[in-house]
Amino acid sequence: MTITIDTLVARADSDPPETCAPPSTASEVACESAIQRMTHSLDELQRLAELLAVADGYEPTTRDFVIPRNFKISVVIPVYNEAATIRQVLANVAALPIPKEIIVVDDASTDGTRELLSQFEPANGVHVICKPQNEGKGAALRTGLRRVTGDVIVVQDADLEYDPRDIMALVRPIVCGQADAVYGSRFLDGRPPGSSLLHRCGNALLTSLSNWMTGLDITDMETGYKAFRREVLKDFEIKQHRFGFEPEITARIARQRYRLYEVPIRYNPRSYAEGKKIGVGDLLSTLYCILRYAWAD
Repeated sequence: MTITIDTLVARADSDPPETCAPPSTASEVACESAIQRMTHSLDELQRLAELLAVADGYEPTTRDFVIPRNFKISVVIPVYNEAATIRQVLANVAALPIPKEIIVVDDASTDGTRELLSQFEPANGVHVICKPQNEGKGAALRTGLRRVTGDVIVVQDADLEYDPRDIMALVRPIVCGQADAVYGSRFLDGRPPGSSLLHRCGNALLTSLSNWMTGLDITDMETGYKAFRREVLKDFEIKQHRFGFEPEITARIARQRYRLYEVPIRYNPRSYAEGKKIGVGDLLSTLYCILRYAWAD
């Protein structure tokens, strides 16, 4: 018997189409759905683990002090156009051996930073806030501080000039009851390698003037590494939009007679070509803020 193409077409037209058999029970449907959700969750965890992986050769630090029960720190990271470094900063902070929440405030970046941060939003303990317009570091910190829930608040820059491993040294004196606020000094161990004469002289001038006006005796008022007991910043609203936050909060600490402590930190300065943002205008603004906040908020 010869079967032609016409015969096959006719049989196909006459036979009912085959359909996929549905799951036999509702429990099978639920089980299949749960497996799909679990697979998706595992894939997401794998993706986040890869995003938060520290660089080769980077050795995470250890913790040499005991923390109270239910203790955690809040690390606030203001960021503006730091697409080249923000992922590694987040990875290094996430690797710290201490309970924490990470609050990232994007100050209307235009270089792809915001798109990178959107990948971290599902990560446990990472909260991303995107501001609609650029206002400055102080304004970004003001936004981030409204969201903190930790016992100790740490300010972390997003440019890798400061090493997140030093956060443990900042937190330790507060946890041990020795300080209410801790500044990470770039100058306690001498001159940081690679720092320019201009910036060293500028920092010395500003710190000396701040000490004279506040009665403090510190070596690095302008440091980007600061940690505070949460109570220090309670009911405190930063007024300065840019780098004037540094003398503003320092003057407040002095007026309220909080215990201020300094610890040495590592510092890897970058150039303006690499993205450094502070300028002469900020120097003049800082001088004004030292005088402005010496006596009142």
